[in-house]
Amino acid sequence: MATSQIKIPERLGKYPITGVAGKGAMGVVFKGMDPVIKRPVAIKTIRRELLDEDDHTATDSLSSRFQREAQAAGALNHPGIVSVYEYGEDANYAYIAMEYVEGSNLRDYMASGTKFDEQDTVSIMAQLLDALNFAHNAAVWHRDIKPANIIVMGNGRIKLGDFGIARLESAERTRTSVVMGTPGYIAPELYLGGQVDHRIDIFAAGVIFYQLLARRSPFRGGPEAIMHDVCYHDPAPPSSADPEHRWPQYDAIAARAIAKSPGDRYGSAGEFRAAILEAYAQPVANTISESTIVSHRTRRITPEAAMNSVPPSAPKSMMSAPSPSAPPPTGWSTVVLAGVELEIARFVGPVAKVLVRRAAKEHKDLDSLVQALLPAIDAAGDREAFARSVLGRSSTGPQSSSFGSSQFVASRFGAASTSGPLTESPALTPQDLERATKLLIHYIGPIGKVVARRAAVDGVTRRDFFTTVLNSIDGDDVRERFLREAGVV
Repeated sequence: MATSQIKIPERLGKYPITGVAGKGAMGVVFKGMDPVIKRPVAIKTIRRELLDEDDHTATDSLSSRFQREAQAAGALNHPGIVSVYEYGEDANYAYIAMEYVEGSNLRDYMASGTKFDEQDTVSIMAQLLDALNFAHNAAVWHRDIKPANIIVMGNGRIKLGDFGIARLESAERTRTSVVMGTPGYIAPELYLGGQVDHRIDIFAAGVIFYQLLARRSPFRGGPEAIMHDVCYHDPAPPSSADPEHRWPQYDAIAARAIAKSPGDRYGSAGEFRAAILEAYAQPVANTISESTIVSHRTRRITPEAAMNSVPPSAPKSMMSAPSPSAPPPTGWSTVVLAGVELEIARFVGPVAKVLVRRAAKEHKDLDSLVQALLPAIDAAGDREAFARSVLGRSSTGPQSSSFGSSQFVASRFGAASTSGPLTESPALTPQDLERATKLLIHYIGPIGKVVARRAAVDGVTRRDFFTTVLNSIDGDDVRERFLREAGVV
């Protein structure tokens, strides 16, 4: 079913539903809002008819697995694990309310052709294994470690999600007759009916490590071929599988992580992590590099979405990052671009400045700038929210004006430097700020609120504040009118 055809409930439990975040085989993941804490939440659902058809007497029924996700993940409080807030049921759904995480999963990065360098590879594994070590120490196994369940956030941190088939360790249950997981990441003992413990997660994490090193999976083909290779075939070392023969120092580490026998693997995720860091022999970064994240977003911007929103020349202008202290692209004021950066940063994180400055080199009015930036935002609802926050309307409305030069500012305030209202009250007052903010919203739309807020830094003089905000208004006559209405002249 297409996202546009999904029936969106008004609320689930106490959570008003604001949109659709994704769709899986068992149900929809909705985006909602916690009405008490005022934070966005992701609400993972299972359709009631699936639960009703399910065998409730089975140990691994859908309902018991779903409740187990809430039980297992809800007990884990770690920055690298998606937080679970609440389990609930209504007439149509069973649902879990959890932390809403912005970003792309690792599978998307790999599918888009991202070539992780050594620093990023080590950072991803160090973060993943730290989260797994925490979960294992709490007696929780994930049981479905794979790239699709690893979310790369805009700040370069990763989050491990979907404990949907996690199992709390139990002395009474160390064996299973049900094979769960994803082919290619399922450990041999799950296929062969052997003893099962936390080392099935070590195996799956080892497969991901191999993929990052070799840029290919160690086990390929159909499900039966993969099962045979997982159980009976040792893949080539990742450095020999990679055309560039990169980093052979990690070959033995990857081989041990995906060893056939659990006893031959690392005894813990912490031990696996320590081996990688010892081979790296440098300080490990706690985030993936910004250049990798920007490069991934650029690749996502340039195909289909770019046809409608970005000119063919735009990707070429996005190949080099601007200096943080560089002046704004010609035709733009620093304060306006800073406002746009602040708004889009809510959805893309620290890469906002790079994305906005690059797009502003090609797009000289606010409307086309917003259009060029929209593909960098994952969710349709978030794209709409960004457009409305900057333009005051959807992204398909009439074009906005461009922002002109600051010559008027210099000429108009040159005489005001020694006399007049701007020097009579050198300190910006709350009344000045409130009046100017309302006027800016009227003149340039909702971005005016951001412009005013960023210009009103602590200790700013009245003169400097109005000098800054005038750069966001196009046309000398309009600026003159703004100053009169603001009580400046």
